[in-house]
Amino acid sequence: MGRIDAARETMRKLDWDDRALEASFPEFAAVKDNFTFGEVWQGGVLDTRQRLLVSAACLATVEGGDLEPVLDAALGQGVSPAELQEVFHQAAPYVGFARAERGLGVLEKLLKAHGVDLPLAPQATVTEEDRLEEGIAVQRSIFGPMIDAMRANAAPDQMFMQDALSAHCFGDTYTRGSLDLKTRELLTFVCIVSLGGCESQANSHAAGNLAVGNNPAVLASAVTQCLPYIGFPRTLNAMTAIGKALEMAAQAKGQSQGQDAEEQEICRYPSPSRPPTRSSRRR
Repeated sequence: MGRIDAARETMRKLDWDDRALEASFPEFAAVKDNFTFGEVWQGGVLDTRQRLLVSAACLATVEGGDLEPVLDAALGQGVSPAELQEVFHQAAPYVGFARAERGLGVLEKLLKAHGVDLPLAPQATVTEEDRLEEGIAVQRSIFGPMIDAMRANAAPDQMFMQDALSAHCFGDTYTRGSLDLKTRELLTFVCIVSLGGCESQANSHAAGNLAVGNNPAVLASAVTQCLPYIGFPRTLNAMTAIGKALEMAAQAKGQSQGQDAEEQEICRYPSPSRPPTRSSRRR
């Protein structure tokens, strides 16, 4: 099947009926649809649900016009209203409340059209008393003990930012229901790379995704899914972030293996004698 036929078939399965652009600019619409649905949607390892959630997070970030048809397609494919609501909760700390609220407005319109009663069931799992503690726990589960070091080394006038990051980004957001940790961390990465100019955060959350079990193929597929909406420069920067995260993971693994090997070598020597280290033997 050629890409044009593949695009038509994918759009048919998604019940994609956004033809506004085609009426006035048919060539542009054809180029866009054939690339998006005939190429991008045909590759990668994401399932339909993941593709739609990733696309929604990306479009919420860039305030793209395709957000409404993507959300409509998601509802048609069985993605729950609560899951879609959580896309905007997850996006808000990274893209700001203003963009997230605009996206929620689009979702509200669609849910009412589909006869869904609002508000949806609450998804919060933390209280005012434990949101900071629970947020730090989520951070540790993703990024490890570096979180404690980062908080301990923060200057007094920057401690508010550390607490806000832990309590709001992670306590108020990552602990919510309907979406699991892997999905939330993937959507965070998508929002950050869709913003552009956030390379440091993109590097950190690429590593965070690897830590929670989103493998490189998942990350590359998610970034590619965003390509039609964010363009090549931001997409390529995101791929670079994935590569850096993989290099860091490989270096950490190599150091760990080296330490383990040295410890095993040490264990073969009778106590209390300690063998010379590798560095001293090379002298």
